[in-house]
Amino acid sequence: MQWTLVIPLKPLARAKSRLSDTAADGVRPGLALAFAQDTVAAALACTTVAGVAVVTDDELAGRELAALGARIVPDTPAGGLNAALAHGAAAVRALHPGAAVAALNADLPALRPAQLGRVLAAAAEFPRAFLADAVAIGTTLLAAGPEEELRPAFGIDSRIRHRASGATELTLADVDSVRQDVDTGDDLRAALTLGVGPYTAAASAGLLIPGS
Repeated sequence: MQWTLVIPLKPLARAKSRLSDTAADGVRPGLALAFAQDTVAAALACTTVAGVAVVTDDELAGRELAALGARIVPDTPAGGLNAALAHGAAAVRALHPGAAVAALNADLPALRPAQLGRVLAAAAEFPRAFLADAVAIGTTLLAAGPEEELRPAFGIDSRIRHRASGATELTLADVDSVRQDVDTGDDLRAALTLGVGPYTAAASAGLLIPGS
């Protein structure tokens, strides 16, 4: 099964406020963009990914991610993360009715195409499925097969809410790069330990990472 990924990205100036212990205000937008660039590049390198749609109104991010091959979908609902994801999925299916779609976080700088492929292959066995994040509280990927509504419930405690919505939780081993999103300095340290992509490696060079 081929998948189209929907990746939401808020305006860079407002992104990654929880990294304030690690990166100054002027540095965080560049980090957020780098995370998204590495995420999109890895996703597009996955053999089971047919395309990536990034939902954002940030002009710089839109230009840079389109240059990597992503389709940019304006966040016209402007109603937050879940509204953006539902809008992105609808935009994908307006062009490709019945497409299998998966929401993916934009902050997975250590993402490995082969691991993403394993997660998507497992998700294809269920109408809707999700992968919990590294701390087993949130969600990094939510998949909906052909003809299934995405029904995103991202945010605080999204693992519980996605499970309650009827989505199947994927319990794969050795897919750490798909689980490791970055909200805090400790998260960034964990991603760097896994091995980040070139954009994040360059953007994080010289930062004092907590715990390092």
